[in-house]
Amino acid sequence: MPTLHRKLLGLLPRIGVRVLDLGSGTAVLYRRGERRRVSLGPGADLVLRGRPAAWKNVPLGDTGARLLLDEKATAADERRFQLAAATYLCGQHVAALLDRYEVNCVFDVGANSGQYGRQLRRLGYTGRIVSFEPTAEAFAKLRKAAEGDPEWAVHHLGLGREDATRSIHVGWNTMNSLLPPSEYGKDRYKRFAKTRTEDIEIRRLDGLMDKALDGLTDPRPYLKMDTQGYDLEVFAGAGDRVADFVAMQSEVATLRLYEGSPRMGEAIAVYEESGFEITGMYPVSREAATGRVVEFDCVMVRAAAVPAPED
Repeated sequence: MPTLHRKLLGLLPRIGVRVLDLGSGTAVLYRRGERRRVSLGPGADLVLRGRPAAWKNVPLGDTGARLLLDEKATAADERRFQLAAATYLCGQHVAALLDRYEVNCVFDVGANSGQYGRQLRRLGYTGRIVSFEPTAEAFAKLRKAAEGDPEWAVHHLGLGREDATRSIHVGWNTMNSLLPPSEYGKDRYKRFAKTRTEDIEIRRLDGLMDKALDGLTDPRPYLKMDTQGYDLEVFAGAGDRVADFVAMQSEVATLRLYEGSPRMGEAIAVYEESGFEITGMYPVSREAATGRVVEFDCVMVRAAAVPAPED
């Protein structure tokens, strides 16, 4: 920044204007307590309030983007930031993957109140979404979330290895499960101490796919599963139709929250045996005391299904 500009910026605090120097000839001017917009690189802005004296301006490699960090943040704040960053990066990764593999139908299994579908729309995905949620309370919210979106179908169903009626544990917010909590799960989450059950209908995925894909000239489906320890059962219910999916996403556990649920290695081995390969692993939850990751979002693709680049 030229010397004259620096002198001018040095005078501004005397008239009540504060200056945050971001380097490379860029500075943010603001008054105490006011909102301000900070450029973090090409196409990225951040609106902030707070005390900039505690911020650290960190370049993100050679991307041209920059990250503002609060140097006074606690260790707990840092852990929350890391998980939030992982969620953001996972969403961006999936959005790019859906585009690269020309996905035109996302099977959203374990949709809860529609968080995943809403995220897909925010990230620019315009294709078909077919969501499945078995619990009554969450499904009511899911149906409302999909209202007015003709390309988003919702089904009041759970998916599994066989068609059946089963009881699911509810009252656990986003963690309702067909499986009981493990001893580790009970220690980690107080919500597991109180529970009630609800009877739900379960169907095999392979019996639902033709209707879900009807009208698509060249179906290229993506399978997302988040069923609280039940993903392998959902996957088994796809049968031979699992070969139709060009990519997939599953929540895999390194520490067992639900009794009888598979560990990460077991689940990934099944997916790999079916022809999928890992493109990303993103922490979902982590133990504060030990730093161990409890669950990952595992994103996988069938590499042979990637469309050939256009000439």
